[in-house]
Amino acid sequence: MGKKTVAVVFGSVSSEYEVSLRSAASVLRNIPRDRYDVVMVGITKDGRWYEYGGSVDDLEADRWLENGPVTPAVISPDRSCGGLLRQAPGGPENVPVDVIFPVMHGEHAEDGTIQGLFEMAGIPYVGCGVLASSTCMDKDVTHILLEAAGIRTAPYAALVRPQLARFDSLEPSLREKLGYPMFVKPANTGSSVGVGKAKDRAELLAALKEAFRYDRKVVVEKAIVGAEVECAVLGNYTDADAAVVGEIVPHHEFYDYEGKYLDDSTDLFIPARIPKETSEAIRTAAVRAFAAMGCTGLARVDFFAERDGGIILNEINTLPGFTSISMYPKLFEAAGVPYPELIDRLIRLALEK
Repeated sequence: MGKKTVAVVFGSVSSEYEVSLRSAASVLRNIPRDRYDVVMVGITKDGRWYEYGGSVDDLEADRWLENGPVTPAVISPDRSCGGLLRQAPGGPENVPVDVIFPVMHGEHAEDGTIQGLFEMAGIPYVGCGVLASSTCMDKDVTHILLEAAGIRTAPYAALVRPQLARFDSLEPSLREKLGYPMFVKPANTGSSVGVGKAKDRAELLAALKEAFRYDRKVVVEKAIVGAEVECAVLGNYTDADAAVVGEIVPHHEFYDYEGKYLDDSTDLFIPARIPKETSEAIRTAAVRAFAAMGCTGLARVDFFAERDGGIILNEINTLPGFTSISMYPKLFEAAGVPYPELIDRLIRLALEK
């Protein structure tokens, strides 16, 4: 069998655009070039699509668009195209693609939107399908489905933007149900974008206003006391395996965007400093949640490990970070799967699906 052509898609109209560039650079440096030919496809912050032919270093530094070379090109939903439709001097030309690796995060990337385009195009792609992507992205819907599957999550409340005008009457019920401190999260962002921790009434109002800048729906959750741990899952549907469990210890108030991507303010422990039985329970629950949500390819499932041995699922990330410091590849590396092999497995899972 000859080499497959992989379109690595990065960027997008998303609050996590910069993270996508770092993740894509890591994937491009590690993808086995003896097995795959690579086409790089970038989406700008304002939604323009280009085929990129420059250096990975310029991509990571967000100089890809200015330094190029770039050629207008899109993934065509017309299945007769079979991949990329590129603008050429003599008119549009087709660039066949065997599989797509969307190295993208956040809205318009991780929420089922772009997966719908791939489905229309009839091209296999890495990661979850439309439904699993959209339901895992919406933290409110995730709570509902996981609770129905018997998987414990934190007590929470979901709010929509018009309710903010009734904050004075709303706050007492939130305080009674959840108690301070509370975590406030936009329902449909990742990488802790727009997330805040509220210790009192004033901080709750400020956190809600900030979260509603990013989404029309917000989730307010009870703060859980426990170790923050993460589990990487690889597979398709019920045929999936979990890597070792890792632990994050943020130096900030919580594991925020800066701690994840921009500084060294977070300590990582692989394996997590929790009892072996708790780790096994988390790995089992992660695979159960992966199957219950209909996930395929990959997901990073985050938990709180309580001191009494209890575990609470925090969230499921269907396109987790792939930067040089991201937990998903680090956890599989600790489980004996090097980064290039992990990428190869993900591509093969996409083709099998």
